[in-house]
Amino acid sequence: MPGLVLAIVMGVSAATAKPAFRRGFVVGFFFAALTLQWIVEPFLVDIAAHGLLAPPAIIAMASGFGLFWGVAFWATHKCARFSRPARFVLLAVFLTGSEMLRSYLFTGFPWALTSYIWIDTPLYQAAALVGPHGVTFLTLLIATGIGMAVFGHRVKGGVLVVTAMVIICVFAGFGATSDVPQAPDRPIVRLIQPNASQSEKWDPQMMPVFYERQLMLTSEPSELEPDLIIWPEVAVPFLLSDKSAPFWEIASSAGSATVIVGAQRLDGPRAYNSLGVLGPDGSVDAIYDKKHLVPFGEYIPGEFFLNQFGLRAFTAKYGYGYSAGTGPALIDLGDLGRALPLICYEGIFPHELRRAEERPDWMLMITNDAWFGTFSGPWQHLAQARARAIETGLPMVRVANTGISAVIDANGIVVASIDQGVSGRLDVALPMAKPATLYWLSGDIPVLLLLIVVVLGLLVPRRTKSH
Repeated sequence: MPGLVLAIVMGVSAATAKPAFRRGFVVGFFFAALTLQWIVEPFLVDIAAHGLLAPPAIIAMASGFGLFWGVAFWATHKCARFSRPARFVLLAVFLTGSEMLRSYLFTGFPWALTSYIWIDTPLYQAAALVGPHGVTFLTLLIATGIGMAVFGHRVKGGVLVVTAMVIICVFAGFGATSDVPQAPDRPIVRLIQPNASQSEKWDPQMMPVFYERQLMLTSEPSELEPDLIIWPEVAVPFLLSDKSAPFWEIASSAGSATVIVGAQRLDGPRAYNSLGVLGPDGSVDAIYDKKHLVPFGEYIPGEFFLNQFGLRAFTAKYGYGYSAGTGPALIDLGDLGRALPLICYEGIFPHELRRAEERPDWMLMITNDAWFGTFSGPWQHLAQARARAIETGLPMVRVANTGISAVIDANGIVVASIDQGVSGRLDVALPMAKPATLYWLSGDIPVLLLLIVVVLGLLVPRRTKSH
């Protein structure tokens, strides 16, 4: 919060729009460089081949963030050049709007949203009502009030803004929080975490080791007999479309439980990052193909042109990259209910979860966070999974290759987890869903309309008076 207050004061106190843009760019650049330092990790898996691309990657990403911040600072001065109080409020509006744009524009990248600073507090429960961008706006208004009181010489107005926003956040947060429904005899899910480091994952000598480890974890006896066993993203060294692949072996090791595995598959010349549901005999009874792919990680934007230079996506093992699936789709798992499958990157997009044809009973994420290293990336990814549970009122089962695998209830609380960097299994009763949240029903439209109303309310009287 102190950093946000300082950033807002820097933006408001700039003399003109141009220096305001420069200040915003610098703030956004260094914020992204520190927060997204894990971006370099994929380039370090094979340093000889990709190491030199790491500095340009982090610089490009940080510059993109800097542009969004810079434009927000610039627009604030262009729209409210005469009124300092209006600048404070408008900067909160435009910064919120810039995060919304970043979430949607050019396929979107809603990582490190301002609202996530509250994920470990009851305040983020307000996202069940107003979504992540609504919480961002409330947060920036609090920072605005502090800035007005401390640096804007408007103590009464600043204190009033802060008090009002804190009260709204507290009441919204606790109002959205409710007990997760309980029911006896809930299905048991088993999470499998093989802990295959990215540098070893495709090593011909290690692939059988990781595969056998997952088979062993799948077949281990337990006091809680699992009804569903889940392997992480791209967990097997063979194709989902390969009729001769030993999926029967996986199904056999699971006994009577259903198994879900992450695997690659080919359909003619196209490759997909997929999730498959195995039948008792090892048949692939249902498939979900990842829809929202990682730019440069799973596909190359401008593929036809860039492929001429031999550029290919990092994670794809076939061709130059993956093809996109058809979109959000529910998987009917019988007594386990209908699950909304998410593969890694898809879990960071709050607005896309609502595009499923119906509301699911729970969310299933499989991921390979080994790409993100061992420092901040996996933990940020887990925090966003918790955010999705709060926003939707749906529990999430998150199965990660190297961790952190976790079962998250509909209030975003981690019920149980497997630590990062270890192999193991976790048997947990599947939490129940809450009733549909307001955010699930309305999405980001109410917050967008609120921002527009605030801007018009601040600018129209000023322009009318000037005439």
